[in-house]
Amino acid sequence: MKRNVCKAILILFGLTLLVSCATVIGKSSPETLEVRSNPEKASVVITDEKGTKILEGMTPTMVSLEKKKGYFRGKKYTIKISKQGFAEQVVTVYTKINGWYILGNFIFGPLAPIGWIIVDPATGAMWSLDINEIIVTLESSQRGQLTESFQLGILLLKDVPQPLRDKMVKIYQRK
Repeated sequence: MKRNVCKAILILFGLTLLVSCATVIGKSSPETLEVRSNPEKASVVITDEKGTKILEGMTPTMVSLEKKKGYFRGKKYTIKISKQGFAEQVVTVYTKINGWYILGNFIFGPLAPIGWIIVDPATGAMWSLDINEIIVTLESSQRGQLTESFQLGILLLKDVPQPLRDKMVKIYQRK
């Protein structure tokens, strides 16, 4: 009987050495990022810190992103959202230390050194994306400009380029 109790204690102690809270409780690698835009059907290009293209698509979209760049190193992503006639938007997504990595391993720290230094860093669970959803409103790049098509446009005098002001003809004068 005493021998079974000793075995059970050794097994429980051995299991606590394998505890890694971010891996068990947190989100595992990869993590999902949702990208939406207004207007929809905008082009999306996601690259990592090395310039490697991760995704090229259209909004709305969802993509799974790796969180670890290496051992104890998180990733960084650049998201470019563009559509013809609109100004391009660029958003940077960083990885941050997962709260479960700090809190969980701090609580079990003396019992779980493997979680601190091996399991969570190796699985990427020590990291989480700083945002999981990007929603951008694209601004028209045509604002304040006349287009080449035959459309009527109204501009403030301050928005008219100086070379064009010399060609303007006054059509009304207030008395």
